[in-house]
Amino acid sequence: MLSICIPSYAKPSGYGLANVPKPVVDAETDVVIKAYAASINPIDTKKADGLMKMIVKDSFPYKIGYDCAGVVTEIGSGVTKFKVGDKVYVRLPDSHRGAWSEYCKCPEEFVALKPEGMTFEDAAAVPLAAMTALQAFRKYKGDLSGKTVFVPAGLSGTGSYAIQIAKKIYGAKVITTVSTSKVPMIKELLGEDMVDEVIDYTTSDPLSTIPKGSVDFIFDTIGIAIDYLSLLRPETGMVISIATTPSGDDFQSSSAMRLPSKPKIPFVIYFLLNFMDMVRKWRASRWKVTYSYMFLDANGKDLDTLREWIDKGSVKSIVGATVDLNDIESLKKACQTVHDGKGGVGKTVIKIAED
Repeated sequence: MLSICIPSYAKPSGYGLANVPKPVVDAETDVVIKAYAASINPIDTKKADGLMKMIVKDSFPYKIGYDCAGVVTEIGSGVTKFKVGDKVYVRLPDSHRGAWSEYCKCPEEFVALKPEGMTFEDAAAVPLAAMTALQAFRKYKGDLSGKTVFVPAGLSGTGSYAIQIAKKIYGAKVITTVSTSKVPMIKELLGEDMVDEVIDYTTSDPLSTIPKGSVDFIFDTIGIAIDYLSLLRPETGMVISIATTPSGDDFQSSSAMRLPSKPKIPFVIYFLLNFMDMVRKWRASRWKVTYSYMFLDANGKDLDTLREWIDKGSVKSIVGATVDLNDIESLKKACQTVHDGKGGVGKTVIKIAED
């Protein structure tokens, strides 16, 4: 089968399309999926560039990608939730990475039926980004209805889902930031009443625009968690970050380390990560607020929840660009845009097969 992979760690310019063995069922709970579409996430390109090479020894060729949507073609004898022919979507676990391929495989616990009204392309955009936002909001201690949520970079892949979930599911007041050219896109792409306050970060500083102590929850997708602590409401304010660094303890117990090789974080890195996390939590405590880093815990149950919200019309995908698996040069450029984190809108999707 065709797959985007690399012979060694590389930036997007080094990606290639290669023939690799098609996955087969070799465990009772395996589900093999013919992928029709996949999506590109920053973590895909960063890991391919060697983000975790000091901790995890990857095998090569390195297959890239976590999110895809497609049709079940084979199942193990112990699979009970799916049958051949089901249309599904998935965030693959690290042990089964390789969504940018014609076929992929993983245990059924990670798979869910795709939203009925969505194309494969729109469904492939959902898993990692939307599930991350969902799990972040669950960490807030209390009811977010009527409270203020700040989601910087509101037209990023994760940010666009976070805004919709905060408003439509939790009933929160939403503040976000975008660049000048993207200000009108907020209403065009997300809807008239989805965001209560849009800040053009190129002309206004959120620290001076948003009143101190007025925000209940910050979902940090760009690494600004500590800079904005003063905006949080004392005693109950919380910031969840997916863009700083985790503690060594959280990293070691995360899904990223649940691999057959059972990797261990080197002591020095483990210590430094714990120290940096401790400093961030101490700084948050000075403002009497809570800071925490969050790892995504991929699972099919949360994808089922997202499917229900999508089918009800509460959440939708914002796909800013689509590239073809076989158009390797366009795919490299799209991946570089995601890798750089500048200029893109919503999610970028890879079309793998015709529906």
